[in-house]
Amino acid sequence: MRRLAFLVGALFLLIPQAGNVQAAAPVSYVALGDSLAAGQTPDRAIDFGYADMIAMEMRRHVPVAFYSKDLSYPGLTSGQVLERVRSDEARPILERSTLITVSAGANDLLGLVRYDSRAGTIAYERIPADYALNGVRMNVASILDELAERAPRATVYIMGYYFPYPHAREEMKSGLRKELGRLNAILKQEAEAAGAVFVPVEKAFASEGSQLLPNPADVHPTLEGYRRMANAFFENSPYRLTVEPWEVPPPNPVSFEEMNRRMQEADGRSAYGGGETPSRSAVDEHLQGIHAIYFNPSESPEGFSFI
Repeated sequence: MRRLAFLVGALFLLIPQAGNVQAAAPVSYVALGDSLAAGQTPDRAIDFGYADMIAMEMRRHVPVAFYSKDLSYPGLTSGQVLERVRSDEARPILERSTLITVSAGANDLLGLVRYDSRAGTIAYERIPADYALNGVRMNVASILDELAERAPRATVYIMGYYFPYPHAREEMKSGLRKELGRLNAILKQEAEAAGAVFVPVEKAFASEGSQLLPNPADVHPTLEGYRRMANAFFENSPYRLTVEPWEVPPPNPVSFEEMNRRMQEADGRSAYGGGETPSRSAVDEHLQGIHAIYFNPSESPEGFSFI
């Protein structure tokens, strides 16, 4: 019995504790995926996203050696996230990571949706949606396989998705809700099969979707929405932390043009100039030393939903 109690106590000490920075190993956090990982706002800018809030809160309680969203980009499909994971650029970032969050899959489905924000109508075809979701299944499985090889020390969290059209007419929502439910079920199944952790976020948005996604013509959340996503991560992690409303910095959206200016200042060359396109910009002032990366959206392929 004493031996069992000792083992249980030893295991407990391995779990990072809020406020016990000495017991926790330094975290190297990498956020992968689409524009939710990048922190896109309802007004097509970049601000504090869920990944930034996770890094911010962890830095207050445990050592954070490294944080990057260099592999996140608005509009990426699951196949394009897989390509990023396999890229030469990703290798050194992933090798040093101990924590990874992934947002991938929604653009595969939402790219097929015809949404009229003025009329509140939603239309899509079931067969292409089935095909897209099957592609998500295969791509997410491959992403997790690649991460197991390229980031062997990392614990991987697959982020779920909320319903992105709360302003649509109620009678138009049921079909797409089922498709989003299937998407989340696929993400959960593939995460669990690979030993990763699925983070559900839909319930955090369900009763206040219109407030958390205030722009009827855009599918991105407010800072409060991102705070809820960050807390959903913590609820499904061993860190037991919470991002309180007062901890979230005031809105300070960065336009795509401003991001380009910061990139020019940081790298000494313009993203729109004739030279080599820089891959990252200066650290955002909100992060106070945490390594955050922003991107030039002009490089994104056309036709994406920019989730």
